[in-house]
Amino acid sequence: MSSALLIERLVKRFATGKPAVDVVSFDVPAGEIVVLLGPSGCGKTTTLRCVAGLEHPTGGRISIGDRVVSEPERGVLVSPRERDIGMVFQSYAVWPHMTVRQNVAYPLKHRRGAGGDIKAKVDETLALVGLAEYAERPVTSLSGGQMQRVALARSLVYRPQLILLDEPLSNLDAKLRIRLRDELRRILKQTGMTGLYVTHDQSEAVVLGDRIGVMKDGKLLQMAAPNEIYNRPADPFVANFTGASNVLLGKVLERSGDKATIDLGAAGRIETWTPQPLNAGDKARVALRAENVRLGESGPANAFTGRVIERRYQGMQTLYDVELGGQRLEALELGTAARHQDGEVSLTLPPDACWAYRDEGALAIE
Repeated sequence: MSSALLIERLVKRFATGKPAVDVVSFDVPAGEIVVLLGPSGCGKTTTLRCVAGLEHPTGGRISIGDRVVSEPERGVLVSPRERDIGMVFQSYAVWPHMTVRQNVAYPLKHRRGAGGDIKAKVDETLALVGLAEYAERPVTSLSGGQMQRVALARSLVYRPQLILLDEPLSNLDAKLRIRLRDELRRILKQTGMTGLYVTHDQSEAVVLGDRIGVMKDGKLLQMAAPNEIYNRPADPFVANFTGASNVLLGKVLERSGDKATIDLGAAGRIETWTPQPLNAGDKARVALRAENVRLGESGPANAFTGRVIERRYQGMQTLYDVELGGQRLEALELGTAARHQDGEVSLTLPPDACWAYRDEGALAIE
C-alpha cells in the first residue's frame, strides 16, 4: 500500500535550544490513522504543523502522496493551500456568521477542482457526521461538540489526501469527548481518509490510532500498533506515559533472550520481559500497570506475599497501596465492592506484564 504521508529525518529548530523535532521519520499508509502521543512540548504539534506547511522545517523531507512538499536542502516548500490537506484544530474555527451548510460548503466554493454538485456533497458529509437536520441552523446556535463536527465536515467535504487533527476533542467535556472519540474513528474509516492525529491523551490514542507514535523531547521513541505500545513499551518513558506507574527497583541476575530475572531484594526474584540488552549485575527498573497486579492470587510464577497498607474505594473500582519487600505497588481491582482488607495479601505479577529496563536514574521515568 502506498504512503499518503512520508516523513524522512524531519528536523525543526527554533531560535535557541534543542530541536523541537529531532530527526523524526515515519510513514502513514493510505487509509491509516497515525496518532502522535506525548506530553506538552514533546514536538508532536510542531511535527503536524510542519506537515501542514504552517511551520517551515529546518531539515528532512515531507511527501504527501507522490509529491515532495517540503525539503529545505533543495529549496522545496509547497504552500499549505497547495498540499491537499484538511485540518481540524482545538478551537472550532467555524465561520460564526454562516449557517452549518454554508460553513461546510465554503471549501468547495473556493478550491480548484472541487466542482460538481456542491449541495449533494455537503448533504452527504453532514449526514456522515450526524448533522443533516442542522444544515440550515446558524452555526453559533450549536453546542461545542456539534461545532467540532462542523469543523470536521468542512475538512472532509472535498476529500483531501490527508486530514490533520490537532487535539480536536480537548475543549469538550469528558463525556462528550469519549462519545466523539469513538465516532471520529468510525467517520474517518468510513470515508477511507488518511489521518495524522495529535493528542496527549492515552485513551484517545488507543481508540483512534491504527498506530501510535510516542514522542519526547522532539524524538520519536516508538511507533507501533496500540496493543504493542500498551503491552510492549520500548523504553521506560513509553511505559510510564501510557500508564505503567508502578516501578520496582532491583538488580539483574540473568537474561536469556527477551526474558530477565531481577532480584528485588527483600521481596525476592521476579521474572520479566525486557526489550533491552541487560547484563547480570545491571541495576534495573521493573515497570508494570496497576491493573496487572493480581491481588489474592498465587500463580505459577512471580507469586509474592505483600501487605495492603491503604485502599481507596472509587465506586466501580478500588485502588490499593501494597507494600512488597519494602517497596510500594499500586493495584487496581474492578468491581463495586472491595475484596481485600488491610494486612497481608497474596499477589501475582504476571511475567509478561512486568517490563525490565536499565535503571538510568530519576530521569528515566517521569
